[in-house]
Amino acid sequence: MQKKYLNEAIIGNKNMIATFDSKGEMQRVYFPCKDNRQYVNFFHTGVSVNNSDLIYLHEDINNTYKQYYELDTNILNTEITNTYFNLKVLQTDYILLKDNVLVKKYTFMNEGKIDLNVNFFIHSELLSDNNNFVGAKIIDGGMLQYAHDFAFSTFAKGLNISKHQIHGSKNTINRGELYCKDYIGMSNDCSISFEIGELKPLEKKEIEICILIDENKNISDMEDEIERIKKIDLKKEYQNTKNYWRKYVKDHNGLNVKEPQNGYEEKIFEIYKRSILLFPLLINQETGGIIASPEIDEEFTKCGRYAYCWPRDAVFITKALDILKMDKESDKFYKVFCRMTQSKNGMWEQRFFTDGKLAPCWGYQIDETASVVYGVYEHYEYTKNEKFLKDNLPMCEKAIEFLKKYVKDWLEIDGTDERDRDIVKEEIEKQVNSQGHKYHVSYDLWEMCEGIHFYSIASIYSAFDSILKIYKTLGKDTSNFENNRLKQEKISKNEKEIEKLLVLIKNYMNENLYDEQKKCYVRNAEDRKMDISILGAVIPFKVFKPKEKNIQNTVERINLTLRTYTGGYQRFENDNYINGNPWPIANLWMTLYYISIGEKKKAKETFDFVLKTAGKHGLLGEQVDNNTLKANWVIGLGWSHAMFIIVLEKLFG
Repeated sequence: MQKKYLNEAIIGNKNMIATFDSKGEMQRVYFPCKDNRQYVNFFHTGVSVNNSDLIYLHEDINNTYKQYYELDTNILNTEITNTYFNLKVLQTDYILLKDNVLVKKYTFMNEGKIDLNVNFFIHSELLSDNNNFVGAKIIDGGMLQYAHDFAFSTFAKGLNISKHQIHGSKNTINRGELYCKDYIGMSNDCSISFEIGELKPLEKKEIEICILIDENKNISDMEDEIERIKKIDLKKEYQNTKNYWRKYVKDHNGLNVKEPQNGYEEKIFEIYKRSILLFPLLINQETGGIIASPEIDEEFTKCGRYAYCWPRDAVFITKALDILKMDKESDKFYKVFCRMTQSKNGMWEQRFFTDGKLAPCWGYQIDETASVVYGVYEHYEYTKNEKFLKDNLPMCEKAIEFLKKYVKDWLEIDGTDERDRDIVKEEIEKQVNSQGHKYHVSYDLWEMCEGIHFYSIASIYSAFDSILKIYKTLGKDTSNFENNRLKQEKISKNEKEIEKLLVLIKNYMNENLYDEQKKCYVRNAEDRKMDISILGAVIPFKVFKPKEKNIQNTVERINLTLRTYTGGYQRFENDNYINGNPWPIANLWMTLYYISIGEKKKAKETFDFVLKTAGKHGLLGEQVDNNTLKANWVIGLGWSHAMFIIVLEKLFG
């Protein structure tokens, strides 16, 4: 597959997303889930003008580009002007609300003084493998590319193709030539062309291209479906799509942010609205699962991929959803997705597909499990829905039991009566795990280091604290437990045990993860590095108060070690992932800390770095290139946008 790391723009509906680069090239199309599957290796469009060679719309030395979303929508416009022929092409991409159809409207405008004869070309290559081989068939008005379990149809509304080529078009299309030999063939790429015709100076013409993705079924049924789509009034659907997204932004302005009064506020408002428009594109509407980001590296060339649901990332995102009045989506994440993905032993694995299936993992992260319990109570804090707490109590208790065993293991607390010990079982566990632990040693939240980590412990502390708050909240209504004496006794015993563990955890952090020489907390007892995630013990987990001396010393040390010359913060010392750039998440974490202690000037400094490095469409990346101050990795990261919304709640809430 072609390496396409930067998704500059994202569009979608409930079941489908597509991503584009800054020049309008469609890079990916995912359907029927936001994480599975992706179809496109490349989808190139171009024009031949007055019998010229092909001028690719996404790359030509004479092309200039301007790209923007239709105001407050997920409708993307890319203006491409070929300065040699003075031909302007407005490419408008959007996905219908009720049908799984991506519409690509092209408006051709002659801005020169001579007549232009224009032919429009599409060259599409789909991803193919031996187990799902792709073929192609020419149909009325377009082409059908298909494999065993899908059909990818590209066709024009109200216009027939003029030429096509299935085999070998890669060798001819650059000359603006297609040879119409076969109507069907065993090739994963196929090309078609349309005659736009003569454009006189200042004249405009347009063509509407539809991409329909469906299962591969009876050919007549597929042709009937294509004919149905052709009859749709796309002008009406365009207006409906525009109206829907604008209403969506208005309905989810949870912070009641007003229209900006200056350029600074305008940038904040732009990222705010783009966050509102991004979140629904990341969510599986059936399960509530939330991908971290649209995919950027399918072949694992630089990373372990991103289009999966990490429970931890999703918990941060659900907090942002609650702020933005998307509480139903948060509800579904906990009540459907978390329940269906919890292991029998109470834990959650590292990551999942959004349909609930286990995704490829490379280790265990204890904070994934702890974060869910914390998130359940945080969601309640916004909704005050006690039924939600009661419904999810068994799930949380199951997770807490796992966390208690995990904590007792690394604190070396047995807590088991000698008579109840299973000596044989213990011996087997020791043989299986060479480190002598009953439970897997956890990775940190950055998924790079195994061990006992400050952030991970803080997340467990918060999970324990959250279950106590859940018990207290539900206990106010005696009807929740009054008819179950055994349940009351179990809760009482559990509360006492957890209260003791809270003390032990905090003592452990102070005794083992505070460096007396550096006079600050460190991320773990092995490498003892500074890490921005140490702040997690303050925000959001509230293990320590922000003005405690040890925390203030730690923040000073973070500023000495992690702040770069641009004002951006790295995740941790000697971070070398994708060149070790600053992360917007790190800056936003610092912003939250400075807000918590009333340091408005410092909060603005750390926040402004995020504003000035956001993408041109208001999308935030995972990282920022320190030299160009532009996002250079994973544009449209849900966690970054969630942290931005959480900061705005503190600023405007």
